[in-house]
Amino acid sequence: MEAIKLKTNISNDGILRVQLPEETYGVDCEVIVLYEPRPKMTHEQWEAFINETYGICADDPIERGEQLPYNVRDEID
Repeated sequence: MEAIKLKTNISNDGILRVQLPEETYGVDCEVIVLYEPRPKMTHEQWEAFINETYGICADDPIERGEQLPYNVRDEID
């Protein structure tokens, strides 16, 4: 038995999409779904989250690598 924990969104039509690893393709299995609705953040909670996390990468900044050349494609007729 394998367990997968994820945070996701259930669409407005009630459909939950879960992408499983390739080794599960074509395999018969039993699936158990447990869900715990998460409360929506208020605007104040969102601002507090941003204020807590802003600048956390200051000591180890993310660097963007050099831009690779674009592939030249054939024109579409």
